Amino acid sequence: MHKNRMTLLILAAMVLGSLLGGVAHAFFPDIATQQMIAGDLSIGSTVFLRLIKMILAPLIFSTLVVGIGHMSDAAAVGRIGGKAMLWFVCASLLSLTLGLVLVNIFQPGVGMHKVNMMTDTHLSVHSLTLDGFIQHMVPDSIFRAMADNEVLQIVVFSIFFGIACASLPAKAKVVLEWAESLSHIILRVTSYVMMIAPLAVFCAMAATVTTNGFSILSIYGKFMGEFYLALAILWAALIGIAFTFLGKQATKLISLMREPFLLAFSTASSEAAYPLILEQLTKLPVSRKVSSFVLPLGYSFNLDGTMMYCTFASIFIAQAYDIALPWSTQITMLLVLMLTSKGMAGIPRASSVVIVATLGQFNIPEEGILLILGIDTFLDMGRSATNVIGNSLAAAVIDKWETQRRPPLSP
Repeated sequence: MHKNRMTLLILAAMVLGSLLGGVAHAFFPDIATQQMIAGDLSIGSTVFLRLIKMILAPLIFSTLVVGIGHMSDAAAVGRIGGKAMLWFVCASLLSLTLGLVLVNIFQPGVGMHKVNMMTDTHLSVHSLTLDGFIQHMVPDSIFRAMADNEVLQIVVFSIFFGIACASLPAKAKVVLEWAESLSHIILRVTSYVMMIAPLAVFCAMAATVTTNGFSILSIYGKFMGEFYLALAILWAALIGIAFTFLGKQATKLISLMREPFLLAFSTASSEAAYPLILEQLTKLPVSRKVSSFVLPLGYSFNLDGTMMYCTFASIFIAQAYDIALPWSTQITMLLVLMLTSKGMAGIPRASSVVIVATLGQFNIPEEGILLILGIDTFLDMGRSATNVIGNSLAAAVIDKWETQRRPPLSP
């Protein structure tokens, strides 16, 4: 009952927030006033997202250390990690390829006839260089990584720490018990934070529509409609894969992910849904050892919605500038995106940064990103929700592989 009530509250908050935003946009046509109202309204969603970020570092650290520390040997860590990375690479290729094919079928940018004006996009692509990626991945201080919520750096440290605990079972017993207690406490804190999720959703939707109005949806309707249709096809593909690997359990997984999906969609933040995904997966059930290991990796390497958006948006911008790209060039672009996108976790406006870096390599005007920055929040809703589906599916499938593997090992 509680689950259904929360789902209804989040849906109601989305609708009411949009309506309030539309009214505010209509009654206060002055842009400065709209921005002031939106700023006041967004306080609720800002508080919620800050609370989520507050618990993210200790939650990832404690659950990952416990998950790895309780594995009997380093081989188990390597095995699960290897399966996870194989899954992530295949899922990324599926998402990128689907985005590439569908944008060529829909051709949302054809007919715009934009002219290159060489406008500065003010987006830094340093993080996507090899040096930038290494700095972004390897922490020089775990405390700084936790303070800045650098997910990938926290994951790297936690893996080393967890493996060390697994190799010293007697000496690490107290540390693992502490980490397990910490994870339970942080999950309880998470349940308290989630109580204000509907309010955060209401504020986020109201603030967004107040500044942009409903008209922005019609102006960019074609691009948004076709992108969401592409996402729906990706959702169908992922659900089909879920039924292939999980059978009847896939139905339960879909039901359990309804709340995290709506939360990520309405707040346009995958991070906001992370603790809830972790909690819901235990009800499937998925072993905490697997979910606490696979999910943080997924947040760094398995962003299915963002993958699709990168190819979809890049080709859309080329179409808008009447730049014809042969299939060989588009496939090369897909492979470039496959690599550059793996360093996205934690980068502000990550997908936009990746797209700008890619456009420059293929002589497509980088200013083209400005065509879609105005509606990026609406697009990010779909991307974030898709990432929830992809990562929860990855954790569930890898856990099933592990459970199927265990019986032969029993005496």
